[in-house]
Amino acid sequence: MVPGAANCKTTAITWGPVLAIAYIVSAFFLSQILAGLSVSIYPLIQHWNQAQANHWIQSSVWGQFVYVFLAESLMVGALYLFLRLRRVSWRAIGWRKPRWSDLGWGLSFLPLYYLSYLVVVMAVQVFVPHLNTSQAQQIGFEGAHGAADLIVVFISLVLLPPFVEELAVRGFLYTSLKKSMPKVAAVITTSAIFASAHLQAGSGAPLLWIAFIDTFVLSLFLIYLRDKTNGLWANMTLHASKNLVAFISLVLAHKL
Repeated sequence: MVPGAANCKTTAITWGPVLAIAYIVSAFFLSQILAGLSVSIYPLIQHWNQAQANHWIQSSVWGQFVYVFLAESLMVGALYLFLRLRRVSWRAIGWRKPRWSDLGWGLSFLPLYYLSYLVVVMAVQVFVPHLNTSQAQQIGFEGAHGAADLIVVFISLVLLPPFVEELAVRGFLYTSLKKSMPKVAAVITTSAIFASAHLQAGSGAPLLWIAFIDTFVLSLFLIYLRDKTNGLWANMTLHASKNLVAFISLVLAHKL
């Protein structure tokens, strides 16, 4: 036996789909809860009154940024912990050095995604006419003013989610599922779980089915890129480009 071989990391997936789904869903909810608790505790440390605390939690751009940053960091930490305990390298879930071709693949699929999304929405409007396809998505950061705030919003919406969600969903989850499930089942299951996380359940508003449709369609293209490029950078490019369009149209356009 080679000295230190027990500590060597491999690229083999050694766990099944049930564990993968349970872990990623649990990590998602736990990271959201812990991030929310952390943001809520800060006003207590500062001895703020109720009005100040409510503003920090509900309206402050920086409060929302801290929440997003903590939630995404905890998610990456959960992935790191799992892979470390299993002695599996990040390469096993698609992490590799970026290539210039990844940028080209990601950007070239942006118009294809939008075209497909529009076709699916039109079909839904015909076959499921009672479904609300015009409901607005709540992205937060309504109180953003000035360049510093917009930079923080850009990081929170365009940079962090694509990076972490691709690692977690198309990286960890999809790679885990396709090892022991038929590919079609792995694609649908991965996309359904990803889309369900965008329903905005618990927000007090009706379930956001238009966001489910949107992200389900997006996930199909992201998974294709994951398989096509054997990596995650093309996914991240497409995902970030899509979020950049939303940032420009839903945030930046209203501030200029």
